[in-house]
Amino acid sequence: MIALFDAGRALRASSAAGRGHARGVRGKGEGMATKKNEKRAVTEPNLPASGKTARVALIRQIQKARESRVIAYVTNTRQGLDVHMALDVVRYVFDHLQAISEAHKGSGKPRIDLFIHSNGGDGTMPWRLVTLIREFTDHLGVLVPHRAFSAATLTALGADEVVMHPMGMLGPTDATVANAFNPPDPANPQRKLGISVEDVTAYIQLVKDDAGIQHEDELVQSLNILATNVHPLALGNVKRSMSQSRMMARKLLELHMDANQRHKIDEIVDNLTSKLFFHGHPINRREAREQIGLSTVTDSSGDLETAIWDLYLQYEAEMKLIEAFDPPMEFGRHHDIQAMPVGQTLATTPASNKFVYVESEFITHVSQDEYVLQGTKQPNGALQVAIFNLKRGWAIE
Repeated sequence: MIALFDAGRALRASSAAGRGHARGVRGKGEGMATKKNEKRAVTEPNLPASGKTARVALIRQIQKARESRVIAYVTNTRQGLDVHMALDVVRYVFDHLQAISEAHKGSGKPRIDLFIHSNGGDGTMPWRLVTLIREFTDHLGVLVPHRAFSAATLTALGADEVVMHPMGMLGPTDATVANAFNPPDPANPQRKLGISVEDVTAYIQLVKDDAGIQHEDELVQSLNILATNVHPLALGNVKRSMSQSRMMARKLLELHMDANQRHKIDEIVDNLTSKLFFHGHPINRREAREQIGLSTVTDSSGDLETAIWDLYLQYEAEMKLIEAFDPPMEFGRHHDIQAMPVGQTLATTPASNKFVYVESEFITHVSQDEYVLQGTKQPNGALQVAIFNLKRGWAIE
């Protein structure tokens, strides 16, 4: 797959991050304020060691504190390289579960903790992931060091316990859907705009509540305006996705909540799917308990809190999570763009991105690629950069 970028706007024509795990442009960069007259900089984490050995040591430290077995599932959340949760990962999680089961043969099912960091993804994936893990344990914990948005929040709903670091965040579970009938993106007509479920329902509420339109004929006219700009099949997909998201949240909660708590389950589902109004709203651990109603959420503390954050920092460094993926800028670190004559094409040396980690003390699976950037100076002086993938897929590290 080739992805094209313009150096001025860095518009992607097409891209993918490997089987099932799709790349997207999401998120905002994070910065740090510095003293007056000093240059702005990002402080690198002061870690005593890095790499697989350090990560496995931290996983074992968490296991000891929690008396559990830990599986880490981390998707890339870099600006410009957002990787979605997808069903292909379940196959590799199964390998880790088998290894854990083998280690506990004859001693019963162990407690299992899923360490998760992700901006979300496939809305059906949490059900498959959670129900598979529950085949191997009677107590599922979810550890949230930083981001667990959208589908990652749904995953947490299926846990008996959700341990959140102070930096941990959950998010609303209303879906943003896309299919062939969605309207094109005005900035890039080759791409389709995602439609937020809440945007559609908010439009109807705006017409009825804020504009005060209540007459049936006027409401039909307002709906016709919406259907003229958004294909009716795309709107139908929005309704279907909203129903599916609510059903998924309810089924996951019912895995560990009693049938007589149906009212509480409905309240949690409503809070997460329709009462936060903005899909990007970050839910901290106190809000999760007191306003969303998730009694399963607990606070990390002491050595466990330190180990959870240190493990996240290892993945942050390994996957370059705080460094935006900007192909034109990366190309510029290899070649003098200003000195390139018009029409000249140059390439960079091969580099790689790590999209997904699935890791336990027994195995390390990583989804990654190897690519080169090829830049061409255009007649108007702009630089067009293309990504050529040399290889892509899952590997054992």
